[in-house]
Amino acid sequence: EAIMTTDTHPKCVTENLSINGRPVTICGMAKGAGMIEPNMATMLCFLATDAAVAPPALQPCLSEAVARSFNRISVDGEMSTNDTVLLLANGRAGNRSASLGSAEHEAFASLLFPMMTELAAMIVRDGEGATKAVDIRIRGARSDRDANVLAYHLANSPLVKTSFYGRDPNWGRLMAALGSAGPWMHPQKIDIFYDRVCLVRNGIGQGKKKTDQAGKVLRKDAFTVTIDLHIGAGSAHVLTSDLTHDYVTLNASYPS
Repeated sequence: EAIMTTDTHPKCVTENLSINGRPVTICGMAKGAGMIEPNMATMLCFLATDAAVAPPALQPCLSEAVARSFNRISVDGEMSTNDTVLLLANGRAGNRSASLGSAEHEAFASLLFPMMTELAAMIVRDGEGATKAVDIRIRGARSDRDANVLAYHLANSPLVKTSFYGRDPNWGRLMAALGSAGPWMHPQKIDIFYDRVCLVRNGIGQGKKKTDQAGKVLRKDAFTVTIDLHIGAGSAHVLTSDLTHDYVTLNASYPS
């Protein structure tokens, strides 16, 4: 609670596992609700474990987990200077030290990754003023890099984010954001899905029935927008929130 700023609640996760027959615990806590984008931004995360993990194995484990969790989220596309993720291991569980590539290391990493993903998702769900968490998935891009650029461009577009808040399946905003992001694509090949509802096929809207079905998806507090470019094998995803009146109110009155 001491590290919370505009968070509405603490964000904590605890998991247990066994390594070499020894019970091991990993605890994690994070804070963050605004100024959240890649490179973690204004967020803090502290993880502690009593497992014995060799330092050369601990850092790559953490770096990979950060890449797959905290660097896959955005609330508002803003970044600050005080982001930190720390992972501390004191070895008091008494297990055989987990070296890089060992079975012990793999067991530890397999638990750490989902924990950090859960903490990252908590930040998005508690985004300033947020009412929805939206998983934006790009597939079929020319490269993973192109897919990543597109995913973040949509995740940070005010027009796209306000359409989520307004429960408006305005696929034109998605197409416009894709076109302005930079990576090359064929508009006539693009498919757009809200969860499993195909709203656009080969760049063409699929009519009122599909629009109404997509509108029902947008009423949920969590859903997925999938965009298939059909021009390659590149893919990426970003978990983002909607943009609401409360976000503007909070940040317009936030004390400096």
